[in-house]
Amino acid sequence: MAIGLDISGSVDEVEYRLQIDGLAHSLLDRDVRAAFLAIPSAPVRLYVFEWAGTGTQRMLVPWTTVVDEGALQRVADVLLSTPRRPQEVATALGQAMLFGNQKLLEQSDCWRLTMDLSGDGQSNKGPRPSDVQGQLHAGVTINAIVIGEDAGDYGSVLTSEIARLTAYFTTEVIRGPEAFVETAIGFEDFERAMARKLLKELQTMAVGDMKFDQ
Repeated sequence: MAIGLDISGSVDEVEYRLQIDGLAHSLLDRDVRAAFLAIPSAPVRLYVFEWAGTGTQRMLVPWTTVVDEGALQRVADVLLSTPRRPQEVATALGQAMLFGNQKLLEQSDCWRLTMDLSGDGQSNKGPRPSDVQGQLHAGVTINAIVIGEDAGDYGSVLTSEIARLTAYFTTEVIRGPEAFVETAIGFEDFERAMARKLLKELQTMAVGDMKFDQ
């Protein structure tokens, strides 16, 4: 599982910490920890990176095999101590997809290759996300967390940023038969949304592993 976090120019310092720390805390959630360790014979491998413009992808956590709670704690500790570095202000989602795909291919012996991408806006630089789909490994699933504000309905006009971003990521980014978009109502909701998404993914992996063993 490769997790890519959006740190483009629209993400300020407070939002950066809410996202990075939110991921760390979600990994330590009791139910998430249990889901990671549910199948000891098929441990999950985890990689975390951040992305912004076309040339600003950065590894935060190298490939780590989650064999016990200590492994999750070590990943969380790295994230919690990670400072923000200057990044390009652009949002290059297509390039983030290609970067995550390359990293997943380093683990090609895994029976399931999953990429998670967070984002608070549409791609505005580099290749269009839908245009790079054909360059990705056929077995890669991409899920997403969209981060936005929900302004609700005013008459018959939907003014929800969440709705627009969800539609965009659904059309342009996610892929795979069980791919989905999770939503966070602002960066303050990121930790809860990430925990919810991880549980859904890990439960899907567990069911798939049981089918694979049969």
